[in-house]
Parts: sequence; structure tokens; C-alpha cells
Amino acid sequence: MGQITLKSVRKSFGDVHVIPGVDLEIRDGEFVVFVGPSGCGKSTLLRLIAGLEDTTAGQILIDGKDATDLPPARRGLAMVFQSYALYPHMTVRKNIAFPLKMAGLSEAEQAKKVEAAAKVLNLTAYLDRRPGQLSGGQRQRVAIGRAIVREPAAFLFDEPLSNLDAALRVTMRQEISELHQALKTTMIYVTHDQVEAMTMADKIVVLNAGRIEQVGSPLDLYHFPDNLFVAGFIGSPKMNLIEGAEAARHNARTIGIRPEHIGVGSGPWEGTVQLSEHLGSDSFVKVQVDGIGVLNVRAGGEIGVHHGDRIRLNPEPDKIHRFDADGKAIR
Repeated sequence: MGQITLKSVRKSFGDVHVIPGVDLEIRDGEFVVFVGPSGCGKSTLLRLIAGLEDTTAGQILIDGKDATDLPPARRGLAMVFQSYALYPHMTVRKNIAFPLKMAGLSEAEQAKKVEAAAKVLNLTAYLDRRPGQLSGGQRQRVAIGRAIVREPAAFLFDEPLSNLDAALRVTMRQEISELHQALKTTMIYVTHDQVEAMTMADKIVVLNAGRIEQVGSPLDLYHFPDNLFVAGFIGSPKMNLIEGAEAARHNARTIGIRPEHIGVGSGPWEGTVQLSEHLGSDSFVKVQVDGIGVLNVRAGGEIGVHHGDRIRLNPEPDKIHRFDADGKAIR
């Protein structure tokens, strides 16, 4: 089991309220991603769940039992950090087995669990190597293997891919998703990368200044953002946000339209191309639109527009998001 419940959880450092108050339900077996800009409190919230930070107020329940004041070792959770934290003088086998040795398991039981974890993570061929002989992705898998052998109620990942290059991040992202499907264990994953959040999560928790702005599936947040913060954060490239007369025509203070929901070639908006980036399957075009401002447009890779061209744009009417003066979505 791996159900985790936060009830009015707060964290303060003196007069600074890092987490002003969070209520959250994480169901057993869910892959939940905490996402938000740097300093939004996502790693602090993860550390509160892990027991690495003391809770100022509120309750943390793990499988219905109050774990608020339990030390990390008694919470039944396993954490994978941004740094691999491997012992360089130990083999992969001994690194993975280390928490089992500390728990007093027999050598035979240690070996059984290490072999099983290595098989899941494709590390069997590397068990007798040392961390210095491995790639970054392999070292990260060793760190995950050390967590797997503990058979935790939930895995906690604190930006585990941020030290890897772009191509390896994609590979490891897929491997962690496949691992979740294989283990069916609750996973909580912290990242500032909303692409990671969109591709990996069952449920995304968007944080801003220690507060939860919205909780939902990736597509819920993409199609139905609750406010301007979520609208501007989720999606790549970001949603275009427009104020002024154009928004007033839609009875809103601000309207939003995603770059992929703007057609090129006809329509009510006219502007001048400032930049055109052709990436093969897609083209990203920055357009200075008359009376509106600069908009980003995502079009097909074969579009033939260049700097200085005058073009017309057509926003899809049913894909326009409306927001009121407080930044809340108008449904």
C-alpha cells in the first residue's frame, strides 16, 4: 500500500512560510508529479513527506496512519536524490545491497533481492563494476535499485534527471515510467520541467509560492487550466496571453491561446514575422500582431514564412481561454 494524505500541512522557517498550508490526497499506485518554478516549495514538500524536514503544523498520513512525527526510516518510503549518493569504493552489487545489510538481512536474502532489482533495471551485467565505471544513466539506475530493494510503500524522486544530458533524460524518463508500470508502486516525482510532468504523471500538482494552484491529469491541466499561472506554466511552447481590446471582445480581462491552436494563412489577426524556426516536423513562428503584441505560433514543418513577411492568423474559437481580473478561469 502507498496512500499518502496531507492535511493542512505547513512549513515555516522562522517568519518565512515556505508551505502556507497544503491538502493533498495521493492514491495507492499513482504516479504524482510536483511541478513548479524554482523556489515554489516542491522539494520542501517532498522532504516533509519523507521526514527529512519537520512539519510546522498539519498531518501526514501514510496508509491511514499518522506519520507526521515518525523518523524517515520508519515511514516505509524510499527517496532517490538528484545526486546519486553512491559509495565509489563499492561495487554496484554492494551499493544496491547496502540498505539491506543495514537492516540485518542475510547474505542469501540480500543476493536474491539485488539480483531481482538488477534484472528489472537492466543492471545484471554491471553488478561487479564500481560507480566510476558507469555512465550517468547507469549510476542513476543503481540509485533507483537501492530504493527498489527496500520494497517501499512509495518512491520519492527529487529531480533525479537534472544532472543528465537531454538525450539521456528522455531515455531515463521512459525507464522510470516503465518501472512504475512494472512495480505498481506509488511514486512522487519532483521536477521543474513541465515536459517531464506531462509525459510521466497520472496526476500533476502545480505549485506556486508553496501553494497548490491546481491538481489534475496532464490533459486536464492542458485543456482546462484554473488560472493564469497554470495556463502560462503548462504547455510547451507556453500559451499566448492577451489583454486589452481583444480580450474585452471576449468579455474577459485576459484571453489565452496556445501556439498550436493558431492557424496561418487567413483569419482576423495580421502581423509581421519576427522569427521563424523550422525544426522538421514543426515550425515555430514569432509574429508581431497588429494591436495585440507578439504571439508564438506552432505550425507544420513545411510552412514557408520568413522574417519580415506579413501573414494572417486564425485562432481556433473553441480553444480560446478566458480569465477574469483575478486571473481565474471563466468557464
